[in-house]
Amino acid sequence: LKNSPFSPVVDVNPKVKNIKNENSKKRLSVERIYQKKSQLEHILLRPDSYIGSVEQVTQQMWVFDEDEGLNCRDVTFVPGLYKIFDEILVNAADNKHRDETMSCIKVTIDPENNTISVWNDGKGIPIVKHEVEKMYVPALIFGQLLTSSNYDDDEKKVTGGRNGYGAKLCNIFSTKFTVETACKEYKKLFKQTWSENMTKTGETKLKHFVGKDFTCVTFQPDLSKFKMTVLDKDTVALMSRRAYDIAGSAENIRVYLNGKKLPVKGFRSYVDMYIKDKVDDTGNALKVIHEKVNDRWEVCLTMSERGFQQVSFANSIATTKGGRHVDYVADQIVNKLIDVVKKKNKGGVGVKPFQVKNHMWLFINSLIENPSFDSQTKENMTLQTKNFGSTCKFSEKFIKGAVGCGIVESILNWVKFKAQTQLNKKCSAVKHTRIKGIPKLDDANDAGSKNSINCTLILTEGDSAKTLAVSGLGVVGRDKFGVFPLRGKLLNVREASHKQIMENAEINNIIKIMGLQYKKSYDDEESLKSLRYGKIMIMTDQDQDGSHIKGLLINFIHHNWPSLLKHRFLEEFITPLVKVSKNKEEIAFYSIPEFQEWKNSNTNSKNWKIKYYKGLPHILKYAELYFTSRDEIQFF
Repeated sequence: LKNSPFSPVVDVNPKVKNIKNENSKKRLSVERIYQKKSQLEHILLRPDSYIGSVEQVTQQMWVFDEDEGLNCRDVTFVPGLYKIFDEILVNAADNKHRDETMSCIKVTIDPENNTISVWNDGKGIPIVKHEVEKMYVPALIFGQLLTSSNYDDDEKKVTGGRNGYGAKLCNIFSTKFTVETACKEYKKLFKQTWSENMTKTGETKLKHFVGKDFTCVTFQPDLSKFKMTVLDKDTVALMSRRAYDIAGSAENIRVYLNGKKLPVKGFRSYVDMYIKDKVDDTGNALKVIHEKVNDRWEVCLTMSERGFQQVSFANSIATTKGGRHVDYVADQIVNKLIDVVKKKNKGGVGVKPFQVKNHMWLFINSLIENPSFDSQTKENMTLQTKNFGSTCKFSEKFIKGAVGCGIVESILNWVKFKAQTQLNKKCSAVKHTRIKGIPKLDDANDAGSKNSINCTLILTEGDSAKTLAVSGLGVVGRDKFGVFPLRGKLLNVREASHKQIMENAEINNIIKIMGLQYKKSYDDEESLKSLRYGKIMIMTDQDQDGSHIKGLLINFIHHNWPSLLKHRFLEEFITPLVKVSKNKEEIAFYSIPEFQEWKNSNTNSKNWKIKYYKGLPHILKYAELYFTSRDEIQFF
């Protein structure tokens, strides 16, 4: 048998065998890398492309809790599970556009049995066989991917469905999915169940039917696909809120949740659930401005203290991330409000549109023709405004209400706060013993020290008056007295713009010299110790200009730090306008009326020598005498 054709073949070359094994491994590797999946398999393998993440996330969201009602809190949930429920709910709401007589939606969430059902009394699905697909229409639209009644883009629809995935995604991510629909037009009741992620289709059950149309979808989500074991409290709270959303956004529909009718009567009633017990800065309830603009737009507006907030719907879909419909409405309102703010804030901190928007809380219920979204999760509506199929133009009444609802006041308060913050940056919270960069300041030696409360800053009317003050320091010393000359009249801070105050060198110099801090209250002596000087002495001419300067300085202190005036913080160094003398007797008068009264009452006034003083420089030779007596000091 040695040369028989049936003799066993012996591989005499082991290298050939190794090459064959290598090729085999490469082939397996290629086939493992490059695989073809059915669409259903792809959806299960890559769910995030269709329903969003299947991982738990925690974020702040509005939910409905039985004990708390509607509230905003941190919620841990799986976006994908939330979305498949939402697809079924929005489908039910969409049916209202097919049948105006539809009046009721019933939502049942049973966590114990992991079962959810959504029922509506609108027109049933046609119970007839599809001639092309050779199956009943309900089985086609709930059990076959990429089937939809929304593919005709020439037909303008204001429904939530769009791409032919919706309800099928819920079927795919469920262990059991049942559809029941009754259609009196065809006198039939249809029922079919799918299981194991839509891989198994149950028997189609048909019955004769003569009652009212309805459709009911009942499903048991495949919790293992979402790494869950039960429908937890947060998930149920989120789904419950969506039931309230539908009650508020779908017009003339009664919504029941677990057998209880929801107490929501339209969109305005729904908005009240968000602002219940909320108050403004004055403690008053928030004012809500509402307008049903037309059949496709309904808007509510109130003030927000947490930045821009929005609750919006496009065809009953909760667009939690907003979108172009929100921008479209918000921009109109912002443009109106910013004009009012600018008129009331002339010369103040500049206000930009986004800063106005940050004070708005906007609620929008809209119907958009053939809406588009940035993902299958439909949280952000991306359709261009020109394709909405309608416009939202507000009445003068709404705009007037928007101006008066507290938003403008809130913006102006914010403007003041921002201005104050900018001014605060000009101040130093640290008390310095020495300061630099202020020309013509003669600083007291003890200014900014532990003895600073005993120091007085003399503010003089110009350089000439400063000369008088400096001469006086020869008597009282420089430890507790500093001198700074004012350059004419001080800025009227009550009427000045924020920019003028920010850029006014004299105001900023006084603040720096004194160590003052905006918004700080100097109620007690301890707070006064934070200042570089414990007092300000005003030294001006005894004329109209001098009085004006004194008034503006008092105005500056009272406007920003009224509490300082309780501590005899301001004092005035007064000098006589007239002196009369006879022999060694001398009388000083500090006002012309006072002098005239004396003159009229003294018949021998002609025997007195009368000396008029036109300003501080004219009494320079008496400077040391005035500072020695210190009687010419008057407190405010």
